Amino acid sequence: MTQPRPPAPAAPLGAQQHAHGPNDLTGCPWHDVKAKLRKVGLRPTRQRMALGWILFAKGDRHVTAEMLYEEANHAKVPVSLATVYNTLHQFTDVGLLRQVAVDGSKAYFDTNNTEHHHFFVEDANDLLDIPASDVVVGKAPVPPEGYEIARIDVVVRLRRKRKAAGSSAPRVDKS
Repeated sequence: MTQPRPPAPAAPLGAQQHAHGPNDLTGCPWHDVKAKLRKVGLRPTRQRMALGWILFAKGDRHVTAEMLYEEANHAKVPVSLATVYNTLHQFTDVGLLRQVAVDGSKAYFDTNNTEHHHFFVEDANDLLDIPASDVVVGKAPVPPEGYEIARIDVVVRLRRKRKAAGSSAPRVDKS
């Protein structure tokens, strides 16, 4: 479904010249980012364009503000962490992203804004998509008067299986 795209003609400040690998800094085509922003009513400012170029470059993905900030710095995009946070929240408010809260202090932003759920791999701090059809939510609570349910997010936390108590390595017969 994902097709290779040609490099953007007007990439952020020197991004194409500083590539460290064949796909390290390839972004969503510049005109696609501009169209995405305009379609949802956001003005395509230089910083929104640059962050969108980086964010939407690699298809469906999950990023934290800190991860996007590091990618922007790597691409030589002059942007503050506060601007990254603000832009991510603006993109979320208009439906370009979904925010996924994992812990009270950790939020991921998902470029896949279709209905789906997530596995959270605890030891890797990584999110993986779960198709909506793989999760059955039985009975949703009735929301308080004047409210409606916007969506239900299921985050299934994963960890590596622990060895059972008393288990040991298999015996090797030396006869």
